[in-house]
Amino acid sequence: MIEIKDLVVSYPGARRNAVDGVSFVSARGKLTALAGPNGSGKSSIVKAVLKRADIQRGSVSIDGRDVRLLSYGEFARKVAVVPQREDSAFPVQVREYVALGRYPHLGLWRAPSREDEAAVVEALAQAGVDDLADRDTDALSGGEWQRVRIARALAQKAPALVLDEPTTFLDVAHEMAIFELLASLARSGLAVLLVSHQLNLVARFADKIVLLAHGKVATSGSPVEVMNAERLESIYGWPVVVTRDPAVGAPALVPLRRPMQL
Repeated sequence: MIEIKDLVVSYPGARRNAVDGVSFVSARGKLTALAGPNGSGKSSIVKAVLKRADIQRGSVSIDGRDVRLLSYGEFARKVAVVPQREDSAFPVQVREYVALGRYPHLGLWRAPSREDEAAVVEALAQAGVDDLADRDTDALSGGEWQRVRIARALAQKAPALVLDEPTTFLDVAHEMAIFELLASLARSGLAVLLVSHQLNLVARFADKIVLLAHGKVATSGSPVEVMNAERLESIYGWPVVVTRDPAVGAPALVPLRRPMQL
């Protein structure tokens, strides 16, 4: 479980806190989505979870332990991460790159076991990149690279998974496949915390949405509770209607065109 309690994050020179008193829980067995406009604090919360932001007040804990008290090795065994941006420093074979996810379990000296090798094979298949295993990372498209990064996180076999915009660069089919995978991982018992701008996909797959605005929680709850047209218009500053997805009945956001000024 990932628990955010009264979290405040600020950056030098900023006029307001990037995250201002945010509290929520990303529970095991659930897919929790962070959503909101650009600059609402989503990525800053992820940075705080990953020990990459200065926490001014409050706490971030994993299974009851404050992340600031965890060594990086302990943290890596508890949380697997897919950050928003990441470039490979030098080309490596995809299989070798995904195997880096096993490093927290190996340390410096232990050679990979059959269990480690099996975890890599399974992660490649789960992310749909097993056919890319022998290719070099610098020969991948943007979408392929994104799925390989997810495979590396899956190879960690951590009980919590944090992803910041994981479907960037993906086409519709692979975007849906990733959301289906994340929902399946949550059902298997993982705590999955996802940052996404894709409100309609989030509404389809998430168990809980935490909607942010100006560094604060504007509202949180089930997709039906959160996807309110009046509230979304106020937060995003754009006219919308909320209807029902005809395929699954989930709430669906439809942005409207503003009247043309003559």
